Amino acid sequence: MTTTGQIEILGNRMDFDYSEGATGYVLVLVRVLTGYWFLNAGVGKYLGAEPFNAAGWLANGTMGSPIHGFLAWAAATPWMLEFTNFMIPLGQTLIGLGLLVGALTRLAAFFGGFLMVFFYLGNADWAHGYVNGDLFGLMMFAIVGTLAAGRILGLDAIIEKTEFVRQRPILKNLLG
Repeated sequence: MTTTGQIEILGNRMDFDYSEGATGYVLVLVRVLTGYWFLNAGVGKYLGAEPFNAAGWLANGTMGSPIHGFLAWAAATPWMLEFTNFMIPLGQTLIGLGLLVGALTRLAAFFGGFLMVFFYLGNADWAHGYVNGDLFGLMMFAIVGTLAAGRILGLDAIIEKTEFVRQRPILKNLLG
């Protein structure tokens, strides 16, 4: 299977094949490691000794955070707190599973990146600079999503060949 891409950088159009050679293997490794990371985080919240509760993080998050007001509001709003307590472990688990098997990879990467933006801005631990683990996590999701990592040794390669997806080409934006 050949997986090719086309990109335009500063007015120069380039075609590339990233399914063969080291690039494809590295991309699969990034996808699988990122998937395992999120699956482990999500399942860990379900299997913990106490039920997951984001109230402490939301209410007492970094005071210098640019979204501190929103997080404090979410902690003080009962329905928002319940929604957060339900969606973070479920989202991390589903994102992790999607990336591990390479199914709906771009959709999983989008929502993983969405969560990482909240973690990055909410933690705001920038005492040693703006580059931290949360930012690197965001970059991993950006790489996996933009380079369609699910098409290499993933279920997205099989799903894209189905008649259902062929009749609805817009679905390829969620796959890959």
